[in-house]
Amino acid sequence: MIPWERVGDTVTTKVDRQEAAVLRGLVTQMEEMLKSRQGEAPEDELTALTGIRTGPSTAPDDPILSRLLPDFHRLDGDEATKEDRDSAAALRSLHEPELLDVKTGVAAVLLDTCPPGGGLVKLSVDHAEAWLSAINDVRLALGTTLGVSEDMPDDLPDDDPRAPHLGVYHWLTWMQESLVTALAGE
Repeated sequence: MIPWERVGDTVTTKVDRQEAAVLRGLVTQMEEMLKSRQGEAPEDELTALTGIRTGPSTAPDDPILSRLLPDFHRLDGDEATKEDRDSAAALRSLHEPELLDVKTGVAAVLLDTCPPGGGLVKLSVDHAEAWLSAINDVRLALGTTLGVSEDMPDDLPDDDPRAPHLGVYHWLTWMQESLVTALAGE
């Protein structure tokens, strides 16, 4: 992949076949997880009458989904009152459907605009911002899986099963930084 470049309202880069396959594969996996979570939304009469959708009132059990769909109201462990827990559940139920729509929407933009066999990627600024969001979500998901932290070294020993995936994480980080720089016009 070459660095992103912005000319006017267009942002471009080139990805090779392998880069496109990796990026599309990761985004597809993330999108499937998010759509599965969307399928957990309760069906209720209020939705049918008002069009106001609600989502699950509990946080996802999966650590990746928990990272992508954080609590809207933090609870302080055992000190949380019933009122705090009810408030957190209500906020999640009301806002998670919209967050899922945004996340699956940016994933769809990336998948629609990333050529499966590699090649030129030419984006509007809006589509480039969708790519930024989708790449960030994939980095969060992969970082959660790998246990990335500030203390993690940049390179892992070759016998560490996370080593090849950490390289992908670093590549996604570079791609995101390059795109931010291009969008900023630097």
